[in-house]
Amino acid sequence: MSGMGLSLVDQLKTRMQWLQTRQKVLAENVANADTPNFRPKDLKPFELSAGGGGVRLEATSPGHLGGAAGGSAPGSRGAAKFETRPSGNAVSLEDEMTRLADTQMDYQTVASLYSKSLGMIKIAIGKKA
Repeated sequence: MSGMGLSLVDQLKTRMQWLQTRQKVLAENVANADTPNFRPKDLKPFELSAGGGGVRLEATSPGHLGGAAGGSAPGSRGAAKFETRPSGNAVSLEDEMTRLADTQMDYQTVASLYSKSLGMIKIAIGKKA
């Protein structure tokens, strides 16, 4: 499809695939909530690309983008978990269920946008939606 100039549809499709993979990783975290020494995993945040290449912000000073404040990146897992059990397991079911719900809502939103985009393409080529 990318040869037809449908980059929005391709981006939505890629986002849905990323969300499916994240759902699987988070479900594995929940499934291993009682496994000794298990550390929860997550995917790197999804980044949209524009025109085939990623769009990046460039900092001209170390303090410009807030990275100097010491905050963690969105989606990253903190190294020091206060809920690590004596068995070494660091899974917080509350955190995992929140991430699962967020992922599900994001997937439903992207799937709706994908469906509407395909409907607009059908209308543009003369087929009824």
